[in-house]
Amino acid sequence: MGRRTSPTAACWPTTRPWPTSSTWPNPRARESHEPHPLRLAQGFGLPVLMQGAPSDSLLEPFRGAGFRYLWLAWLSGNMTMWMHEVTAAWRMTQLTESPVWVAWVQAAGTLPLFVLGLASGALADLLNRRRFLAVAQAWIALVAAVLAVLASNDALTPGTLLLLCLLNGVGLALRFPVFSALVPDLVERRLLSSALTLNALAINLTRVLGPIVAGIVLAWQGSATVFALNAVLSVVAGVLIWRAPIAPHTPPSQRTGLLQAMRDGVCHARTSPILRAVLFRAFVFFAQAVALVALLPLVAKGIGADAATYTALLAAMGAGAVLAAMALPRLPAMAARNRIIDTGVWLHALATFGAVWAPSAWTLAPALALSGAVWLCVANTLTMSAQLVLPTKLRARGMAIYQMSIMGGCAAGAVLWGVVAEHTSVKSALLASAVVSVLLLLWTRGTSLEELTLTESSARQSP
Repeated sequence: MGRRTSPTAACWPTTRPWPTSSTWPNPRARESHEPHPLRLAQGFGLPVLMQGAPSDSLLEPFRGAGFRYLWLAWLSGNMTMWMHEVTAAWRMTQLTESPVWVAWVQAAGTLPLFVLGLASGALADLLNRRRFLAVAQAWIALVAAVLAVLASNDALTPGTLLLLCLLNGVGLALRFPVFSALVPDLVERRLLSSALTLNALAINLTRVLGPIVAGIVLAWQGSATVFALNAVLSVVAGVLIWRAPIAPHTPPSQRTGLLQAMRDGVCHARTSPILRAVLFRAFVFFAQAVALVALLPLVAKGIGADAATYTALLAAMGAGAVLAAMALPRLPAMAARNRIIDTGVWLHALATFGAVWAPSAWTLAPALALSGAVWLCVANTLTMSAQLVLPTKLRARGMAIYQMSIMGGCAAGAVLWGVVAEHTSVKSALLASAVVSVLLLLWTRGTSLEELTLTESSARQSP
């Protein structure tokens, strides 16, 4: 009679977490595999494009109508996200000067993505993904409409604003995993890197345009009009999703319960060494990088900036990310040597130091542009790494867990650095975040992986 294995125990790897040469069934396996353009970069253990990868046009994914519609919806949806973030954060500084309350605006927007991410990903794998995404956009539109009504009647309080930011975050939590799961189905594998870069470009184009539009409307009409515009743009995104020529998602032939689907996703994440490395590094990086974003409204006020200047500073951060997106296709070939993530930590610490000592908006803007560029490069590398190791049937759940690691880091970091700023000062909190990021980098270097191809890692993960 064979041994019985508990379902929980089955989720944990029974061998060493990191592959070694002894795990290969054939001693010549390393030599027999053809080189793959997608490799694990030595030193930080994440699959990225290496030299020799096919070089496709960045715009080639737009040839597919499904991706075009989805990208336009993503563009519109992210425009509302950045406009909401700018307007809510600035409105909070008008309601209270407490660093904790201001930092909680960032945390309230990201916390639902951490708490609800896995459930959202499981539902996206079990239900019609396009309808699910459209419902998420409708929810975001409803929250924006409520914000517009309350703001127009001067009925917003710090608590009410935080609650509605939390509800807006619920919509984002529903949206992200299903969008991430749809993209690989709409483009060829060789175009996945270009598609992800275009998605990152959409986020950061709106990161530039969103604050500018929000700043103009804030100065002209006030926050109520910005929230109303967000409601309209969310409806536009929902219509684009509904009309997109996307093939219906085929749910599993055997209906799986929500809790079991969530357990399956967690089980896969536990048994995938590459995905575990991605999740760990994502949490660590964003927990410290979010300090500059969360405390930026107070940094701006500290140099005497008004609403227009604050939004221009956010636009500078987005502009840096856009420039990085255009340069990103050239970075992968150097990924193994330059170690994008390790370099990104150092550069983001440098940007944070620059922001702390900047005496004016003109000197603060370059530091924020560098921060935005680093944010995009690190996020794009991590996202592509997660996408490439996830099977189709678990992709939404896997991306939801990846989202949870990022948003959990952002939410925890925003609250932590807000509390530090409350008890010390904003500058002290930012300096501490930069120092901690470097210390964490030295710690995470101990988890680096040896260089392996994706084919090898797939063989290691298969039963």
